Parts: sequence; structure tokens; C-alpha cells
Amino acid sequence: MPGISARGLSHEERRQLAVNLTRVLALYRSILDAYIIEFFTDNLWGTLPNSWQEALDGLNPPQLATLLLGMPGEGEVVRYRSVWPLTLLALKSTAYALAFTRTPGFHTPSEFLENPSQSSRLTAPFRKHVRPKKQHEIRRLGELVKKLSDLTGCTQVVDVGSGQGHLSRFMSLGLGLVVKSIEGDQRLVERAKRLDQELLQALEKEERRNPQMVQTGPRHSPHHVVRWVDPTALCEELLLPLENPHQGGTRLLLTGLHACGDLSVALLRHFSCCPEVVALASVGCCYMKLSDPGGYPLSQWVAGLPGCELPYRLREGACHALEEYAERLQKAGPGLRTHCYRAALETVIRRAQPELRRPGVQGIPRVHELKIEEYVQRGLQRVGLDPQLPLNLAALRGHQAQENRVVAFFSLALLLAPLVETLILLDRLLYLQEQGFHAELLPIFSPELSPRNLVLVATKMPLGQAFSVLETEDSR
Repeated sequence: MPGISARGLSHEERRQLAVNLTRVLALYRSILDAYIIEFFTDNLWGTLPNSWQEALDGLNPPQLATLLLGMPGEGEVVRYRSVWPLTLLALKSTAYALAFTRTPGFHTPSEFLENPSQSSRLTAPFRKHVRPKKQHEIRRLGELVKKLSDLTGCTQVVDVGSGQGHLSRFMSLGLGLVVKSIEGDQRLVERAKRLDQELLQALEKEERRNPQMVQTGPRHSPHHVVRWVDPTALCEELLLPLENPHQGGTRLLLTGLHACGDLSVALLRHFSCCPEVVALASVGCCYMKLSDPGGYPLSQWVAGLPGCELPYRLREGACHALEEYAERLQKAGPGLRTHCYRAALETVIRRAQPELRRPGVQGIPRVHELKIEEYVQRGLQRVGLDPQLPLNLAALRGHQAQENRVVAFFSLALLLAPLVETLILLDRLLYLQEQGFHAELLPIFSPELSPRNLVLVATKMPLGQAFSVLETEDSR
């Protein structure tokens, strides 16, 4: 998806972008606030301007991907079947113009061309137990952290929210960094330690088979610590060095791969408050889990803007994967009808029990193979209602006939969702800049593999053009 690069903006331009974003989000708040499962109960289609309804009505999923989301299929020529209203075209253009681009600056052949489950840029020992998406993520973020560590003279990397330790292992045993790995779940830490030993044995075996690959220096596994990081307080364990500091003292680099909710905010606060933390590389996710207030807004500038509030529904929408959904639209698979079925179920639930609104419905398998009445019956059972309730089959069939409208409305909301993510991340950039730090936002992962692909990089020393080094892809 096209967009704007944070690196090309001055501090004043970033502040103006925040102003523009809050205005646009306020203008289209009704679309962003809507729950797609209330499509029929709240007549969401009727909330759109008549001219929008006429333009979108009857478009099939591939046409929505091409014309509305701006993601045509390979070799497809974009052709509008009618003249779209200027207001709808303006929405589309604004969504493109104000969102941070998620297209990485590197252009290399896919690492999964030869085998879709094995990155050609990781050796076999580092791929074991790691899914393709995670292989791509740990390699890209690990290499960026290594470059940032070299540029800032860091003595130790701290991987916060490290899970099973895949990133920590690659940084320590693959890239030779000194790594402390902090994770709150004891079970994940125990598994991480077992995987460390398994990887060490695999690397030693590989060296015996191929003596030319012998490591030039000693290998150090990550140092694992079980500790929950409180986003409202400093974590002393996070700041403790693993080795006696050299003459220059301890210089820490904090990183987090998809640090969830407030954990990404905790990284920012440790960076800004602790002199021993000199660099940061954080990829956030799960914006709906941010504390309100406390997790957003962080900057004085955004907090002072009218309409800066981002309620749960908007932050949750910002976590959707636009590129993945566009691909689903292009394929026009039967799985797209799930939202329509769930919205139809909501009408039946409201008639049976009006006070029961938007209840969670546990996943119903193979939805695309079910008739709509079969789905509704299974859904009623899952929310504790009688599955044998009399159903208005004509009404259900009428809802099913509007499947493409449901998909079109959801696509509209998804088109706007990157603006919410942009405002959240822009707020973090401004928060750091207000304190005199140097911060940039870089697209680091392929968005098709990892939709939350923007890494916030911050330092306490100016790097100037050296920031461009972080964007490049290693040639190895």
C-alpha cells in the first residue's frame, strides 16, 4: 500500500500530520466505530452516503480489492465501471496519503522462493522450530539490531517479551551479540532454554561436519530471566549488565518483537528515563491492549489535539492485516461470507434476547460449507440460546444476499485502519522527540508476511545518514 515515509518528515511536518490524522479520523469516525457484526441490526449500509452505496453496490470481492483498496491482482488493469463520487475518491486518496508506508526500502528476491516454509537466508539450525513468518522477522530485526548496536557502541542487548527466545537466540548465537532475554511466562523461558541447548548442539555438529565454519570466538547463549515488566514502573532487572562494564560503562539496546500493548510503551519509558539505555528498536502490536489513559497518547502535542481519542474499537481495527485481506478478496473464497453470517446471527440473538449484544461466538468450523440457518443454529448454541428457536428463513436469505455489501463496508473500515496505526506510532515518535531524542520509523518486514512491520528506532545520539544503513538488506 502506498503511503508516506516518516523519515522524510521534519518535526513540524510530523506535528502537522498528527493534526491532519485527528481531523480525518473524526470525519470518518462512524465507519471506524462500527462493528461489522451489527451490519444488519444497526443498518450500517444505510449510514453511507447514497452516492457511495451506488458506487460500491454490486462490486465483487476482487473489484473491491482493486478499486477501493488499491491492490489489483498481478497484471490487472484498473477500470472503474462507473464514475465514483468525489467524496469516496477523496477518502481513498486520503487513506493512502496520510498513512505511513509499510513497503520496505529493500528489494530482494523472496527468501521463500525455493521452499515456502524455509528461509533461504537462515541456516537450518536457526530455522528449526520456527515458522516462516517468525524466520523472516527474527532475521530482519536481528540484523537491524546488530547494525544499531555497532553504530551506538552498545555492550548488551535486552530482548523484552522474548517468548520462546527465537530472536534472542539468533542475535546471540547467530550474530554474536550479548543478549539478556526477559519473559514473564516461566514455561516459555524453560522451553527457550531447552531450545538454546538444542541449537548449540546442532551448531557444534555442523562445525564438526564442516571445519571451515568454525566459530572465531566463544558462543554465548542468551541469558534468560523470568520477570514481568510493569509498564508503570522501571524494571531494575532489565537494566542490570550481564558482564562487568568496560571503561565506557554499560550501554544497553532495548528491543521487542511485537511487544504487546503496554509492553511497547514500557520500552519507550525505559529508554527515555534510563541513561544506560542508549538505543531502542521496538516493533509494537495489539494496540487495543494499550491502557487508556497511560498507553496513548504519550506526546504532549497529540494529547493537546481535539479528537485525538482512540477508543478500543479503533485501536482493535488498527491491528487488522490490510494486505492479507486484499489477497483474500482477490481470491474471492467462500470464507469471506463469515462476517455476513455472523451479522445475520446477531439479528436473531437480538430478537431472542435484546440485552445480549455482540456476544463472543467460539469459532464455528467450516463456515463456508454451512447453510446460513445451520450457522445460526450452531451460533445460538454457542452463546447459550436455544438452537431450535424458530427462524425467519426469508430474512436470513435476504441477509445472505447482501454478502458483498458486508464485505464492502468492512473493506472501507480496513482502508482507514492504517491511519489509526499511523497516529499511534506518530505519537510515539513525537513523545521521544519532545525529550530531545532521535527517532525514526522504518518498515522492516514484508507486510504480506508480517502486517505489523514498522520498527521504531531511537537513539540518544544523532545518527544522521547512518539511519539509512538500518533499512538496507544484508547481501549474505
